[in-house]
Amino acid sequence: MKDFAGRTAFVTGGANGIGLGLARALLDEGCKVAIADIREDSLEAALKTLDNRNVMGVKLDVASREGYARTADEVEEQMGPVSLLFNNAGINLFQTIDESTYDDWDWVLGVNLHGVINGIQTFVPRMKERGLGGHIVNTASMASFLCGPAPGIYNCSKFAVRGMSESLRYSLAPQGIGVSVLCPGLVKSYIYASDSVRPENLANRGTPENQAFTDQLANVHQYGMEPDEVAAKVLDAIRANRFYIFSHPEFKEELQEVFDEIIAAFPPMGDLDDNAKQRLEFEKGRRESYRKARQEARGE
Repeated sequence: MKDFAGRTAFVTGGANGIGLGLARALLDEGCKVAIADIREDSLEAALKTLDNRNVMGVKLDVASREGYARTADEVEEQMGPVSLLFNNAGINLFQTIDESTYDDWDWVLGVNLHGVINGIQTFVPRMKERGLGGHIVNTASMASFLCGPAPGIYNCSKFAVRGMSESLRYSLAPQGIGVSVLCPGLVKSYIYASDSVRPENLANRGTPENQAFTDQLANVHQYGMEPDEVAAKVLDAIRANRFYIFSHPEFKEELQEVFDEIIAAFPPMGDLDDNAKQRLEFEKGRRESYRKARQEARGE
């Protein structure tokens, strides 16, 4: 995609951080933009900074399938068909998996994974039917590659978003719809304050919130990358139809180290019996199909 002007964009988590940066960048390109967020006060504040007749704000819990569908109808009725979708909303829970409850799982996966699924299930059939092409950007994280003990559920959700995005890219390429996955590092945002939007029906938390740690995270996030810088890199990647969007170059060496460990863990091929030869023949065909899918998604 080379030209954004005149298209309608839908950005979840759009009232702060990366989402708000995307909204500004898209408006500058001549898009009509709907920003969706669960915080009404943040929406109101964001709209005041986006003094533009081509933007609207909608309150949305991305974990709600019904709410997502109603919101999509409202946006498209007012702004026209959405052809740019940014599944960006996300929350974090800074604790390990073994310290977590079912409510913890349902909350984090409900927003970070099912929120993306709901965006796809809501808008992709409409985009395909209209035949106008478009692009989808799913926000994962460098946590979709790099893990520590915490935040365990967050890592799980972001790994899933990365895999889902790659599969979706190949299936939508013939429709002229691009798909990218954004893997940022530290950004100036309010994700450290996720507990403030935790729903009451999922309140059973494995460990109490560590307010001192939350305060520390708030300070750390002040040194995060500016959302406008991330947004500019996202739009450049859409123009070039790139799948991976790595906004923070400081992770390159670490990721290389992890990939080197993965490759080093493979055993040598050794001698092949008949079963192994048949297996490898099957894998040869699968490998060629995968290579072809990647090439077609790049437009080659």
